[in-house]
Amino acid sequence: MLNHTVLVGRLVSDPTLYETENGNKVTNITLAVPRSYKNSDGEYDTDFIPCVLWRGVAENTTEYCKKGDLIGIKGHIQSRDVELETDMHRQITEVVAEKVTFLSNKRKEAE
Repeated sequence: MLNHTVLVGRLVSDPTLYETENGNKVTNITLAVPRSYKNSDGEYDTDFIPCVLWRGVAENTTEYCKKGDLIGIKGHIQSRDVELETDMHRQITEVVAEKVTFLSNKRKEAE
């Protein structure tokens, strides 16, 4: 069995670092990944893929990346059940990043 994912896309919002109850650092991001083919209207659709980053990967991404930056992610897909406030369950599918590569050029500061 193999569960391996490689994505390249842009951050939809600035990453925010959180700490879990047991002290682990985590951030949740959404990656906008354009499809490689056009739809019936002749336009490229974009997929918005939720990703979770842990520990050092989360800290570095939060420190060095912001909304609109181009990044690459290597990781795996996971699904989990979440219990909602209304006693309903919902399944969430997300990419767990094992490695993040920063692909945007460093922007010049405004003078």
